[in-house]
Amino acid sequence: MVDVPESVVLREDDIARALKRIAHEIAERNAQAEGGIAIVGIHRRGVHLAERLRPQLGELLEEAEVPLGTLDIAFYRDDLGLRAEAPVVAGTQLDFPLDRSTVVIVDDVLFTGRTVRAAIDALLGYGRPAKIQLAVLVDRGHRELPIRPDYVGKNLPTSRSERVNVRVAELDGVDEVTISQERVLAS
Repeated sequence: MVDVPESVVLREDDIARALKRIAHEIAERNAQAEGGIAIVGIHRRGVHLAERLRPQLGELLEEAEVPLGTLDIAFYRDDLGLRAEAPVVAGTQLDFPLDRSTVVIVDDVLFTGRTVRAAIDALLGYGRPAKIQLAVLVDRGHRELPIRPDYVGKNLPTSRSERVNVRVAELDGVDEVTISQERVLAS
């Protein structure tokens, strides 16, 4: 494989601003949510973005603590049988009741919509929220399912041959979003 260059489209400050805006939009839309609001991050990077949104939402909603959960969708994917490698299982942690609450699912990139569909299936196995909303750092288009985010940090129109790479300091040592071409085999 040959590595191809990447273009940085969001840096640390851009990501922080996008998350702050998303937190404000969530708080504004859900200020009167009857069953309360909870944030659930999709493993891997969605969890770290959700962890960053939580304190901002708590402050904006004047809540003592906004419940935070993590969602493992490994066994809910519709391409499980098509993958060469076994799924990486990270575990779901939802230590609060979902029933009658507004749950905001958080992910890093929205592409085909299949990850979000799997996340909704996984979430509904734990309860019946009043509402499920979706917050993504990047929406790159190319939906295969009728899924649309409620909150978007950045719309990045891409071609199918491009790859959006989200890096978070907690896992990657840096906060950035880049676009690159898919890797190609060397001849």
